[in-house]
Amino acid sequence: MVFLTTKMMQRTALFVTFGGLVTSLITTFLPLWKTMNSELNEVENWYSGLWHACLYTEEVGIQCKAYDSVLGLPLDLQISRVLMLMSDGTGGLAVLAAFPGLEGVEICVGMPGVKRKLLIFGGVLSWLSGITTLAPVSIVAYTTVVEFWDEGFPDVMPRWEYGEAMFSGWFGGLALLIGGTLFFVAVCMGDYDQRPLSTPNSPQLKRGAKHYLKTEVV
Repeated sequence: MVFLTTKMMQRTALFVTFGGLVTSLITTFLPLWKTMNSELNEVENWYSGLWHACLYTEEVGIQCKAYDSVLGLPLDLQISRVLMLMSDGTGGLAVLAAFPGLEGVEICVGMPGVKRKLLIFGGVLSWLSGITTLAPVSIVAYTTVVEFWDEGFPDVMPRWEYGEAMFSGWFGGLALLIGGTLFFVAVCMGDYDQRPLSTPNSPQLKRGAKHYLKTEVV
């Protein structure tokens, strides 16, 4: 394909990685990881995130409050906080590291080896960011399912369910993994474009050429 060049692949990888980073950042601070609605009072909706718990009512609107104690949080939320902050940091470093390695960027000009290493480093960081995004979201999703189907809870008690932030976290993590993979694809395409071309007078072709005896027809 004409448009599938190394330069376009690099920019696509950066765009996908940046989109995953923004989605991961929004997921980190969005108080919609879990939602709960009571059948006894349908006008109230509870929301829970990594940093805040919110209550929505039709009369007042949404009111959020930060958690009183970090040590009092469940273990899955404590782990998710650390992993999501790591994801945001490594995702930002991935974008910053890969940007100077793009073709056409007037940084590290004349040093293709350095640009190649920056793209590889950006791809590794993007992969790490994607994994540290998917892991906490999956952990919270697992604990939510276990608590939802826990037979020890009375049936009349409301239970937490998935919120919108869970799905945005999965989307952001996958985008970061795809962006990192595209960086590696761009590096492979660049190596293929810079491969040495064989010429008709090259020694390899001379060694591989067949010699025939010249015969004359009388």
